[in-house]
Amino acid sequence: MASILAALLAIALWAFPTSSAFAIAAPAPQSLGAIPGLSEVFAGTTPELGIQDGKLFPCPSTSNCMVSQSADQDHAIAPIAYTGSLDEARELLIKVLGVVPRTEIVTQQENYIRVKSTSRILGFVDDTEFYLPEDEPVIHVRAAARLGESDLGVNRRRLEQIRFALQDLGV
Repeated sequence: MASILAALLAIALWAFPTSSAFAIAAPAPQSLGAIPGLSEVFAGTTPELGIQDGKLFPCPSTSNCMVSQSADQDHAIAPIAYTGSLDEARELLIKVLGVVPRTEIVTQQENYIRVKSTSRILGFVDDTEFYLPEDEPVIHVRAAARLGESDLGVNRRRLEQIRFALQDLGV
């Protein structure tokens, strides 16, 4: 089943690529949604997420996850550094997330934001988390697909697009 999901995801990404400039600059048209009936099949269930002992949860062994805290080489991604205040960084992050296509904010707390992103055609769901610790000027990130073994780098690209957008806004 996992290999079938990975193959379907690969086809969807190949057929409908997203350029980094478009992905942040404009939301996708509402008419392009997941194929009816498939969104429930490919959405998966929400895993255990959040902050535990000041850290985001580690990644499972699958390659469809990356985290900026306590990760091995295959799952590591740098946190997003900022120079202003924590509140300014948080506000800009929320603004950027508001224009990421097919992404909705699910949880919004003072030091933690969780979003879910849904793929355009098949309705695969990825969970992305942002942790803003009070004691360091960084936004720790974690992104993972709910289903399958691989996401073909989609989560990493999404996080890097968010990083670049924040840098462009002067975070």
